[in-house]
Amino acid sequence: MSKKHPVVVVTGSSGAGTTTVKRAFEHIFTREHLNAAVIEGDSMHSLGRVEFKAAMQAAEAQGNKAFSHFGPEANDFEGLAHMFKTYGETGGGKKRYYIHSDEEAAQLNKRLGTDLKPGQFTPWEDMPANTDMLFYEGLHGLVVTDKVDMAQHVDLAIGVVPVVNLEWIQKIHRDAAERGYSAEVIVDTILRRMPDYVNYITPQFSRTHINFQRVPMVDTSNPFIARDIPTPDESMVVIRFTNPKGVDFPYLLNMIPNSFMSRRNNMVVPGGKMGFAMELILEPLIHDLVASGKS
Repeated sequence: MSKKHPVVVVTGSSGAGTTTVKRAFEHIFTREHLNAAVIEGDSMHSLGRVEFKAAMQAAEAQGNKAFSHFGPEANDFEGLAHMFKTYGETGGGKKRYYIHSDEEAAQLNKRLGTDLKPGQFTPWEDMPANTDMLFYEGLHGLVVTDKVDMAQHVDLAIGVVPVVNLEWIQKIHRDAAERGYSAEVIVDTILRRMPDYVNYITPQFSRTHINFQRVPMVDTSNPFIARDIPTPDESMVVIRFTNPKGVDFPYLLNMIPNSFMSRRNNMVVPGGKMGFAMELILEPLIHDLVASGKS
């Protein structure tokens, strides 16, 4: 951890509410006049799209049907931990981007003078100078293994995750609509990822300072036949504080209508208020982190 160069991590599984999280932090950074070095989790994959497919096919040929984007074979865990450590010590380091779409490729190729395609990485480049903090958002910000401990380098750790049935519903609908995958292919992907999900994704949420978990208020008991994705207004968000000492719960309950406490360290808010709740809760914490580093 570093008080001078703080590292803030938002870790969460796919479909956890990325847009809401990004918007909440953009608002916080704007109001606090903060310049953050932003790291996207996909940029620390160890394999590009083509290489991953080839590696997965090779693993299956050898009888390994659990090779996935969630595990260590497809991600540079040591490199990400080193990035956190280096930034905490120096306020700098190297970063790159993973290109998701043709639109991103066009923008980045214009800036970098490259000819990269979706599924590839941009060259490594220096992080911007004189940033106030490093902000990571992705799948693996708090991974701990026998070789690496990312959590020890993180100053503020936030988990954002839907309950697993909701996560599956979101994946099924997204992969069918955007990628044209059949139900059988999607289920196969979910099953292939499960060992890595259990071993590398889920344990991270026991290392966070605060978790935001979206829970649908409609029946999701069979996610494989759900016709619609539950909306935020059909959900509640459970916010768990690892250490509730010093949290002004009466203020938060007053500011967020229809919220309530379910345990002494668990607050429940309407799903549509998740972004607002994140800003209320996290802005003072980030302000204090940055202020302590400058003092």
